[in-house]
Amino acid sequence: MVPSDASKENSRKHLVSALRKHLLRDEWMEVAEELLKGNRSALSQAITWSESTLDKHRIFTQKIIEKVLPHTGRSFRLGMTGVPGVGKSTLIEALGIRWIEKGHRVAVLAIDPSSPITGGSILGDKTRMETLSMSSDAFIRPSASSNELGGVAAHTHEAILLCEAAGFDRIIVETVGVGQSETAVHHMTDCFLLLMLAGAGDQLQGIKRGIMEMCDLLAITKADGDNQNKAKLARAEYENALHLFPERPDAWIPPVVTLSALQKSGIDHLIEELERFENWSKSRLWNDRRSKQLTWQFETEWLRQLKIKMSKNAAFQELEHKILAQEIGVSEAVQLMLCSWIIDADKTT
Repeated sequence: MVPSDASKENSRKHLVSALRKHLLRDEWMEVAEELLKGNRSALSQAITWSESTLDKHRIFTQKIIEKVLPHTGRSFRLGMTGVPGVGKSTLIEALGIRWIEKGHRVAVLAIDPSSPITGGSILGDKTRMETLSMSSDAFIRPSASSNELGGVAAHTHEAILLCEAAGFDRIIVETVGVGQSETAVHHMTDCFLLLMLAGAGDQLQGIKRGIMEMCDLLAITKADGDNQNKAKLARAEYENALHLFPERPDAWIPPVVTLSALQKSGIDHLIEELERFENWSKSRLWNDRRSKQLTWQFETEWLRQLKIKMSKNAAFQELEHKILAQEIGVSEAVQLMLCSWIIDADKTT
């Protein structure tokens, strides 16, 4: 029997679909395989896909993460925050170079403020870490914060996993750094380093008690020249303050160090304290903290994707208009939305 025109058309469509899937698989698979070999270009491509909003690129990212997941989790994840001007980039470069000299591979995920016009990165940390960026054992990735609360890009956790899979065992996440809202980094890193300026009060620096309670280590920066005495006084003040906080579950008391990244002084002491904290954590609540990182990331991503989907939902938009018109309360609107989801779910089962 001779196949009909419709049958031929269906066969052609199936063939084209199968070929497209094969080509797409080859595209992401090649990047994943090169990434596992430590190829920095492949790592850059994978992170670019993870930051993309295109459906194809999101699928690529999910496939790559699934493939490389067994090769992740072996790094020390350091979060770093502090007000602009505290010297984060200068310290990262000095710390990264010293770590490389000790045989480590260093990845820096520098989260810059977003341009309100293009949404792109404003500061460009890579241009501020010229020496470190030239090392083959370093990877620096500036990413726009996209105005995310907490100063951390939406897909920073995925970028951390991809860096680990590429063989980087020291990962630094640098946040925008404008105060208490910068605590999201605490939920995706193993150690939270808070940078402070010598001779500047809490009110000037915008640092609140809450962010100090979460830090695992505090560093007084720019402790050089006339600032050395001020740095020593600040160190004593912060040590006293940290001792007054309630005891932590891991019984760790955050140390306070002074340093000058410009003069390369105090960097080795900082590394010693970071290693001491890492060893301390691994003998106590390391696995618990890693589990909490995954839980936080799951909840954050779930809410982020839900928000995107809801913004296109007619019922959600109608309820939002009613809230703005003060025709209905927020709590009641949420209950109505949840009820509609349950009804829709029952219809599909």
